[in-house]
Amino acid sequence: MQLLVGLGNPGAAYARHRHNIGFMAVDCIAAVHGFGPWRSAFQALVSEGRCGDHKLVLLKPMTFMNESGRSVGEAVRFWKLDAATQLSVFYDELDLDPFRMKVKFGGGAAGHNGIRSISAHLSPDFRRVRLGIGHPGHKDAVTPHVLGNFSGAEVAPRDDLLGAVARSLPWHLDGDDVRFMSEVARLTLPQR
Repeated sequence: MQLLVGLGNPGAAYARHRHNIGFMAVDCIAAVHGFGPWRSAFQALVSEGRCGDHKLVLLKPMTFMNESGRSVGEAVRFWKLDAATQLSVFYDELDLDPFRMKVKFGGGAAGHNGIRSISAHLSPDFRRVRLGIGHPGHKDAVTPHVLGNFSGAEVAPRDDLLGAVARSLPWHLDGDDVRFMSEVARLTLPQR
């Protein structure tokens, strides 16, 4: 079993924020792969299903971003998971161009409070699916950018990225993150 966590903030006021692209990613995975309904558990919303031969649990912490680790830690301990091999966290990344995706294992939080919280409650050793939202250019503009809604012009490329992530997910689940990133890039880069 693998646990896929999407990070975001709960509530309608935050639903379209760039900071919630992790929630959007697991919602898309649930829709594309026909997961069951969302239910409350572990201070989160949880949905279970399959992707190929893989049993998956999707989790959206309802603790707000800065306390995501409470929810994720509770779920990892309940299922006795090895975070290094059975946990993937999907979240917004300022330092990636908009609508690009990179996967990395472990490392620092790079200022992301959700990742910092999960690392504090578990360990920094888990896979991170970083979904690019781009940097606004100046540090004073970061908070309004992250906590701002995607613009109308950004909706289609964002949805293309999320769909590509969901369709290419089997490569990630099989441990082939190079192929996962390659497939997402192939599906999202403009055709020549």
